[in-house]
Amino acid sequence: MVGVFWALLGVVAGAFVAIQAPVNADLARSLGSPLAAAAISFLAGAIVLGVATFIVSRAHADSIGWREPEPWLFVAGGLLGAVYVTTSILLIPRIGAAALIAFLITGQLIAGMVIDRIGFLGVAMREISLGRLGGACLLIVGAVMVRYL
Repeated sequence: MVGVFWALLGVVAGAFVAIQAPVNADLARSLGSPLAAAAISFLAGAIVLGVATFIVSRAHADSIGWREPEPWLFVAGGLLGAVYVTTSILLIPRIGAAALIAFLITGQLIAGMVIDRIGFLGVAMREISLGRLGGACLLIVGAVMVRYL
């Protein structure tokens, strides 16, 4: 039952990614700037997460280990997210929501397989099996079909 909850949470988060792209694209259109829309999206998210972090850490009496992570880790996730959000804002009016999500998922799967294979940043290492490779190829074909057929 718990496994089903986590799977459904993943589906909901995926739906949020699909919804976020047109919302941010509409904001960019209204503002006249994809970069400004991405900046506002991140600012709003940072404020919400900052408040949530404060509330949760106080409620659980947690102490955040600000000195523990390598300095580059404080920037890398935000940088990658900024590229993702800005690219989504630029692509969605050009290729549509379904094609954008298909290509995003394809890129995530390919990168995920490489991350698993090399054990990037302590991720458990997993081989790229024939089944995984076949699934990735099917996803690539599916993404191309969603966009061009």
